[in-house]
Amino acid sequence: MHSLLDPLETNARARTQLAPVVLAVALDQTYDYLVPPGLELEPGCFVLVPFGPQSRIGVVWDKAVGEPGKPVDAKKLKAITARLDAPPLPAISLRFAEWIARYTLSPLGMTVRMMMSARAVFEPQKPRFGVTLVEGAPEPPRLTPARKRALEVAGDGAIRAKAALAAAAECSTGVIDGLVASGNLIEVAIPEKRPPLPDPNHRATEFTPEQAAAVHTLRSAVDGANYSVTLLDGVTGSGKTEVYFEAVARTLERGHQGLIMLPEIALTDQFMRRFEARFGASPVEWHSALSGPERGRVWRQTATGEARVVVGARSALFLPFSNLGLIIVDEEHDAGYKQDDRVHYQARDMAVVRGNLGGFPVILASATPSIETHVNARTGRYRHVILPGRFSGASLPDVTAIDLRLTPPDKGKWLAPPLVEAITRTLADGQQALLFLNRRGYAPLTLCRSCGHRIECPQCTAWLVEHRFRNKLHCHHCGFSIPLPEKCPKCSEPGSLVACGPGVERVAEEVAERFPEARVALLSSDLVPGLTEMRDMIRDIEAGGIDIVIGTQMVAKGHHFPNLATVGIVDGDLGLAQGADPRAGERTFQLLHQVTGRAGRALAEGRGYVQTHMPDHPVMAAIISGDREAFLEREIASRRKGLLPPFGRLVALIVAARDKETAQLIARDIAHRAPRSEVIEVLGPAEAPLAVIRGRHRWRLLVKAPREIDVQAYLRAWLAELPPLKGDVRLTVDVDPYSFL
Repeated sequence: MHSLLDPLETNARARTQLAPVVLAVALDQTYDYLVPPGLELEPGCFVLVPFGPQSRIGVVWDKAVGEPGKPVDAKKLKAITARLDAPPLPAISLRFAEWIARYTLSPLGMTVRMMMSARAVFEPQKPRFGVTLVEGAPEPPRLTPARKRALEVAGDGAIRAKAALAAAAECSTGVIDGLVASGNLIEVAIPEKRPPLPDPNHRATEFTPEQAAAVHTLRSAVDGANYSVTLLDGVTGSGKTEVYFEAVARTLERGHQGLIMLPEIALTDQFMRRFEARFGASPVEWHSALSGPERGRVWRQTATGEARVVVGARSALFLPFSNLGLIIVDEEHDAGYKQDDRVHYQARDMAVVRGNLGGFPVILASATPSIETHVNARTGRYRHVILPGRFSGASLPDVTAIDLRLTPPDKGKWLAPPLVEAITRTLADGQQALLFLNRRGYAPLTLCRSCGHRIECPQCTAWLVEHRFRNKLHCHHCGFSIPLPEKCPKCSEPGSLVACGPGVERVAEEVAERFPEARVALLSSDLVPGLTEMRDMIRDIEAGGIDIVIGTQMVAKGHHFPNLATVGIVDGDLGLAQGADPRAGERTFQLLHQVTGRAGRALAEGRGYVQTHMPDHPVMAAIISGDREAFLEREIASRRKGLLPPFGRLVALIVAARDKETAQLIARDIAHRAPRSEVIEVLGPAEAPLAVIRGRHRWRLLVKAPREIDVQAYLRAWLAELPPLKGDVRLTVDVDPYSFL
């Protein structure tokens, strides 16, 4: 049931005003609601409406969306309960939500839900109270040392929460309450924290000629005040961040907001310090580690324009920017920009869409750009700016392959003799080393040496990973965990369980044995309690307080460690084992190149070592030789021949159900109903490589289509022919899939 608005339609016959509302639920349409007399609405504003037996928050839309329903008597329509005191979504956010819904084949309500991720915005704002000094008040009757300290701290006139003042004065909150009672302190509302304003002219940066040329190109893109995409393609340590900061500065000078997207929130600490050094103030942060009230504050400040520059993860793309003029996607190749939950989208690609809709420039920055971005730059769709050398003047690290077939590690060890020798020399020179293994935990498999039993997750087709530091076996797919058993769960033989293969914890154990005097840091997402601890650890490494860093892919993402000289890849072949993934080679190259690129960025000469059983593999050959272009030519030719992205389109359909046979039958029925096409292939169904996750059996279909085909129209026609799914069967559609498991 719909009405057409301009912006709100009056039903002339009934003299009632109707508003179409999108609800943040899995529905792809608007619902009409009566507008109570005197209630002023505008498209994008948030309203509270009755929906079935519940009350829900919705967004007033500027037109009807979805299939028209049966005409409904206005007397039977429900009325909007209230308009919420939250800034409305700008019109461009409505268009952006519609675009994503059409492209990803997601319900519009779910894309709108991503724009409502700060619940505190829609709740009544509670004022926070603090205390401040009462000027000229007489000395309290009993001036204890604690009271004296509190008054000295409060003497600066600042407003502080009671707990904050007590902590600063090293006293209890009871002391603060006593000073309030004596009239020396007074309770006042704490003003809302305002974001500092970055100054585009705070500090001038000196650039090399290559960097200066890149700065000129990016500033020109901003000055053009229209849509464009520029690939900033620079080797690790080439100063890409400082270069694109100048585009941010020009955007601020023109009165617009800027968004800088990073794939990993742990990156933001070093980044924030560099930003503050350039602009004299920190940008506004947006990521999952923010508290509810903080998210609400950032959401509002973005909507009002107070937040001039936002630095955030992929979800920052859906903030309600009132005057956005630039998006920068740093580490644009990173797979972390792909969301595989509810609405499946690639944030890098959606950033380009957002720039197109808003008519402003987008900058994609990386030392190892994605194949898709490379092809767009080569064909002229994107501008291509290259930074060929490191800003410090240091050379890129020499990379050496350690052929594990010729020089294997000692029995029960994982570091080959050449790598151990390299680390020994590095430590003797007072420099830092980094060991990389993209596998969390202690060991990927626990095996009984008596009966051969392998301990698997009861809910997934995956082995349980041993996490010895926590004394648990853990599933990385569903979160299931059990204490480390003392005997085999199948044959009950005590002491028969052995760990097979290495994880970062096992590498750390070997490092502790080989280098007992070394200061070691283990960077793994499941071992660091929170963002603060992670940032403290990175600062410690940066300051030289750590000798050997051991980590997963977290260490590959843009960190700058000046004294890091040696990087060792413990298992260079790990990513190449994913034969079903057409991006496996590309991802492995990017990851190994980024990790080895941490070495020799400033003070030390860099060296990289890759342990491999396949030194002749094209990916290994490219990493060792540093010949990126040869690798790209081979990868692009392979993609073109196979009609794989960006030369073709892929869509994954995943059927999941508790019962295996049900999932298989439904998947076959879906495949049988696919519309016939001479140019579109439907492959499958086949059981997924990860056949069971969280107790649900999974079958996959894959749609392959030429690039110029409107594959969404094909899928809509196909999905429209499917009968309603019954029971617990779920169908997921993933346009441009990145996971093939």
